[in-house]
Amino acid sequence: MIRRKIDKVLLDWKRREDHKPLIVSGARQIGKTTSIREFGKNYDSFIEINFVLEPKFKSIFDDGYTVNDVIKLISLLDPKCRFIPNNTLILFDEIQEYPDAVTSLKSFASDGRFDVICSGSLLGVNYNKIKSIPVGSKEEYEMHSLDFEEYLWARGYKESQIDDIYSYMKELKPLPDSYFSTLQKLYKEYIFVGGMPEVVKKFIDTNSYGEAFEIQKRICRDYEDDITKYVEGLDNARVKNFYRHIPSQLSKDNHKYQISKIGHGARFREYTGIEDWLKDAGIINVAYNISELNIPFDVYEISDNYRVYYQDHSLFIANLDEESKEDLIVNSNYEIYNGSLYESLVSEALAKSGYKIYYYKSKDSTVELDFVIRIKNEIIPIEVKKERGRSASLNTVIENSSNSIKYGVKLTNGNIGFSNNKFTFPYFLSFLLRRFFKETNYIEW
Repeated sequence: MIRRKIDKVLLDWKRREDHKPLIVSGARQIGKTTSIREFGKNYDSFIEINFVLEPKFKSIFDDGYTVNDVIKLISLLDPKCRFIPNNTLILFDEIQEYPDAVTSLKSFASDGRFDVICSGSLLGVNYNKIKSIPVGSKEEYEMHSLDFEEYLWARGYKESQIDDIYSYMKELKPLPDSYFSTLQKLYKEYIFVGGMPEVVKKFIDTNSYGEAFEIQKRICRDYEDDITKYVEGLDNARVKNFYRHIPSQLSKDNHKYQISKIGHGARFREYTGIEDWLKDAGIINVAYNISELNIPFDVYEISDNYRVYYQDHSLFIANLDEESKEDLIVNSNYEIYNGSLYESLVSEALAKSGYKIYYYKSKDSTVELDFVIRIKNEIIPIEVKKERGRSASLNTVIENSSNSIKYGVKLTNGNIGFSNNKFTFPYFLSFLLRRFFKETNYIEW
C-alpha cells in the first residue's frame, strides 16, 4: 500500500464532528478508490458501490433520496451490507457513470448516521447532470497522482528525512553532496516513472523501466477511451486531436498551444472549450498568459493564449516517440523538446501544491517568465533553467519598482542558493515551495 497525502485528509475529515459527505475527484487511475478502501478499515462496516461494475445499484434512488429509502434498496440488492449508525462508511464509486448519486448527499448530511464518500473521474464535467447539487451539504477534495514527496515515501523515506531535507531549504543552505546526488538520482527515476500509482508500484517491484512504460502507454489509451465515452457537447475527434498534440506543441520554442498547428485548416473557434474540458477532467494543467504583472491574475488572463501540460508527466513520457525516449534514458537529454519536460514537471508540482498557474510574456517579448504564482497578496515569478546563470527576466521584474515584485524563484539542476532577492532551488524541491513561503517570513501570511 503506497502512502498518499489523502490518507491524512480522510482521517482529519473523519475526526471532525461536523464533517459532511465528501466528494473526492481527480483523474482516472490516480489511486482514489485504493486510498478510500484502505481508509474504510477505520469503520466496522464499509460498503462500496461501484456504478460501473455494478450498474444495478443505479436503482437505489428509484424511491427518492432519503437515507432510509436509499439504504433499504441497497439492502435489497445486497443483504450482506451492514448499516451501523456512526460506524459505517458508504462509498459511491465511479459516480461519473451516475452523477445524480450526489443529489442524495443532502439527505445523508442531515441524517448524520453514516459517513459517505463519492469518488470518480471526470466529475467536473458531469456536474451539469446532477438534478440538485447539495450546496452546503458536501465537502470536496481534488486528488492527484503522486508528487515527488509521495514518491519518496513509496521509496521508503520517512517524513523526518524530508523534514531534514527541507531544513536546508528553509535556511537557504546548499544540500550536502550526498543528499544532492541521492535526491537527483531519485528524481531521475520519478521523471521516467511519473506519479501513477500502478506505474510506481510496478517500477519499485521490478526495477524495470520497460514494464513501467508499458503501463504508461495503456493509461494513455484509457484516457483516450474516456474522451470517446464521456465527451458531450464537443467533437470527441477534436478533443482527441488536441490531446494527442500536446507533446508537439510543447516542442515549439515558446511552448504556446497553437490551434493552427494541430492540422491544416484548424481554427481556434472550432476548439473553443476543449482545454477547459480536459482540465476539468483532470488530464491537463493550463497556464494562461497574463497581460500584466498584477493581481488578481484572472483579470489579466488572455483566454486564447495558453500553454498546456499533462497533469502527470508520465503521459508526456508515454507520448514520446521511441527515439526521443531512448535519447532521454540513455543520454539523459532532459532538454528534449526545448526543455519542455522540465516545465511540465514544474507545472505539475505547482498544480499539485494547489497553485493556479500562469505565465507572463511582455508585449515586446523582452521579458518572459515561465510561471507566475500568487502567494497571499504577493506575486512570485518563477524561471525554469537548465543550469545556474543569469536570469535576465527575473532581474528585470524584481528591479522594476513599479510592479512591487520583491522576490523571484529560479529552478535549476543546481543546489540551493539566494542572491539579489532570487531563490535558487533544484527542481526536485519544487514540491516544498508552498511550505517554504508559508514557514519563512519572506511573505506575510
